[in-house]
Amino acid sequence: MKVVEKDFRWFSPFLVIFFLLSGYSALATHQRAGYITYRYISGMTYEFTIITYTYTPSPADRPQLEVSWGDGTTEEVDRVEKIDYPNDISKNTYVGQHTYASPSTYIISVEDKNRNGGVLNIPNSVNVAFYIETTLIINPFLGANSSPLILNPPIDNACVNQLFIYNPSAYDNDGDSISYKLVFCKGEDGLVIPGYTYPLANISFGIDPVTGDLVWNSPQYIGEYNAAFLIEEWRYGVRIGYVTVDMQILVAACNNHPPVIAPLTDLCVEAGTNVGFPVYASDPDTQPVDQITLTATGLPFIVNTSHAVFSQPTVGYGSVNSYFAWQTTCYHVRKNPYNVVFKVKDNRMPVNLIAIKTVFIKIVAPAPQNLSTSPLNNGIFLKWDKTVCENAKGYKIYRKNAYYGFIPDSCETGVPAYTGYTLIATLNNVNDTSYFDNNNSLGLPHGNKYCYMVIAYFSDGAESYASLESCAELPQNVPVITHVSIRHTDNLNGSAYVSWASPKELDTNIVQGPYKYLIYRSPSFNLNTPLLIDSLSGLNDTIYIDTLINTKTNGYSYKIDLFNDAPGNRFLIGSTEPASSVFVSSFGTNQTVNLSWQFNVPWYNQLFTIYRQNPATLEFDSIGFSYNNHFKDTGLTNGLSYCYLIKSSGSYTGNQIISPLINFSQIICDIPVDTIPPCQPQLEVRTDCKLNQNTLVWHITDDDCFKDVVKFNIYYAPFDFEDLEIIYSTTNINDSIYIHTNLASIAGCYAVSAVDSFNNESPLTDVICLDIDSCSLYTLPNVFTPNNDGFNDFFVPFPYQFVEKINLKIYNRWGGLVFETDDPDIMWNGKNRFTNMDCSSGVYYFVCDVYEIRLSGLKVRTISGFLHLVRSDVAK
Repeated sequence: MKVVEKDFRWFSPFLVIFFLLSGYSALATHQRAGYITYRYISGMTYEFTIITYTYTPSPADRPQLEVSWGDGTTEEVDRVEKIDYPNDISKNTYVGQHTYASPSTYIISVEDKNRNGGVLNIPNSVNVAFYIETTLIINPFLGANSSPLILNPPIDNACVNQLFIYNPSAYDNDGDSISYKLVFCKGEDGLVIPGYTYPLANISFGIDPVTGDLVWNSPQYIGEYNAAFLIEEWRYGVRIGYVTVDMQILVAACNNHPPVIAPLTDLCVEAGTNVGFPVYASDPDTQPVDQITLTATGLPFIVNTSHAVFSQPTVGYGSVNSYFAWQTTCYHVRKNPYNVVFKVKDNRMPVNLIAIKTVFIKIVAPAPQNLSTSPLNNGIFLKWDKTVCENAKGYKIYRKNAYYGFIPDSCETGVPAYTGYTLIATLNNVNDTSYFDNNNSLGLPHGNKYCYMVIAYFSDGAESYASLESCAELPQNVPVITHVSIRHTDNLNGSAYVSWASPKELDTNIVQGPYKYLIYRSPSFNLNTPLLIDSLSGLNDTIYIDTLINTKTNGYSYKIDLFNDAPGNRFLIGSTEPASSVFVSSFGTNQTVNLSWQFNVPWYNQLFTIYRQNPATLEFDSIGFSYNNHFKDTGLTNGLSYCYLIKSSGSYTGNQIISPLINFSQIICDIPVDTIPPCQPQLEVRTDCKLNQNTLVWHITDDDCFKDVVKFNIYYAPFDFEDLEIIYSTTNINDSIYIHTNLASIAGCYAVSAVDSFNNESPLTDVICLDIDSCSLYTLPNVFTPNNDGFNDFFVPFPYQFVEKINLKIYNRWGGLVFETDDPDIMWNGKNRFTNMDCSSGVYYFVCDVYEIRLSGLKVRTISGFLHLVRSDVAK
């Protein structure tokens, strides 16, 4: 990758000119960049290091910084080191310790009023506070923690229109995972700076969440910019803290092209491997040829034991190369990979351009060696060599009842779930190199092959490569149950076939007999309430027919005990594992019968064959197969009965029991019934105000769904607070129009549903509600002429609808009431209702409360206005 490298030498004289052009004030500039890290000491005490980069000549120097510890307390922390670089850049280091009272989440922060001026993406930056924070989570369940550390300073240079990449070269001494995320720069009180924007880019500005490469492709303008990002650390999938880095990038005009590092590959290697590879870099500029310098940073160079070697800095003209070498050991094993950041820098002025490549190296512990397994009583005894990694915490043991043939690739640690292996034990002592697996004292079922893998694990969760698989099988010195098969289905006279394999490896010199099998049954899948139902004598009498049981509604499980039945020397030799019959359940839906079945057996059922009875021959014919415990028989005729049974085919994983093991379920019958409602219709409602009616039009767009419909229901409610009720149904499925007439008001709510022949009703259409506003509302004229000429002799409203009553009052110009009524037709003849005398011509004022039948109920709407009463003498 290509990036601009910081080189403090270019600040002079370019920086002086840049500051002058930007109107900088030496008195105003101060904080440029910084971050806070911490280190666990003991108990709840931590040591904090605050790093800031400042403008050297500024009088706002800070020998001390006030730190907020996040628990409501603050403290002035002394500066322990100040390094003045050339060209007015200073690095300041402050160190302090703090002890917390209890586990919690704490935000440690520093705020300084003097951020440097002239930062282009921070408005008026000289008056904006500089703020950085780090989060510390003290959680006893997650363990002690120190923050990530940063090797590359967060201040860098870039060129206009050239790709810029910066990498903090962060690492975590605890081996926790690290991720990166861009955030906005913050100011006073830890709030996002108003008007802050990410630096403008020709293409993009972002950060790689895995490698931490901050990529700016590419700067548009000369100037200073600030950006912030989080370095988050994770443990067991939980975020346990973060460090906020506020960095500064100074962009200049350059005539330069960045150097290039040849491709490098991430590695996963076994501890003890001597890792080595060459690193090549070159520079495309030839006029003149640039001098380039190759360096590398990362935790492998500073580990306590056997650190990596890389000849650096390596300098050359036009091209350069060096060799990375690391003799790894077990003490380098950790869950997360190491990252090594290779950097090549040219020497062209005023800005040095660089390229960066990050290589991830994962160190994996060797697999435990010489795993062996052997049967012992009712379990398997495991033994292996102690891991060569003394720093391992212990071992994890995995089991599967079959061989897989697992060969991990170089980056695949532990035992992946896809192998089918299950974790059965964890040993917490690296010196414990044996284990007896007896299935938690329950004993392992006979008949199966048991295979194992062992890994070493470490305190941070790292896991070694898996050992080679080792398998063993218990001797067949006890009976092994093989069949529980339903022979006849009935609720009273049902029967089941039960059989088992006799113990072929029984030592008859020690156990001399005579022998007796005791047969137990339970009406459950787990032998919850075993009942002794019978016994058989002799080792080879291994078949039993269980009769007079309800196989129609119950599944059954069985267990066989083998006894030495000698008088005075009667004892249990061994028992089978419980095994159940296959019990089928069913339910019918539209043209379909859904089958599912249960069972609990010590062998493995690989395949199920589904049989359906032929109504003509009454024989059961195979109709399908399933590798699961369910099957759907489709394309049936609703209302007819269909009968089924299931054949299971399975086997033990060992070599001593014959296979396949065939068992049958009971017979079950069911009737497909349409329980699926038709599709939801689509509804449209049209209002005719003149005819005072609403027309409903509906349709179903799915033709297949429409074929199932036999009826439509129309729902209506006059008000939106009332429940919808059916007002009409039609069995004419081609009739998709309904006209609702004789309404008190066109206001109301409508919906339509479809019903099929099995009376399944579809969801209602979306409810459509209407109100009267789309029609002409109650209004009054402003003039009438009560002169008995037969024209306009009465004061009446314009044609109206949906009015239940009114409350009209008419006043003369002196405010006297001359007429009132609650009749919506009014019919005022111009006479004073109190004197019955003609009212004189003139202007009258009216107020009318109109009680309208609306969607929300009977509502009052008030209208008012002036009325001109004109008599014939005035007209003359």
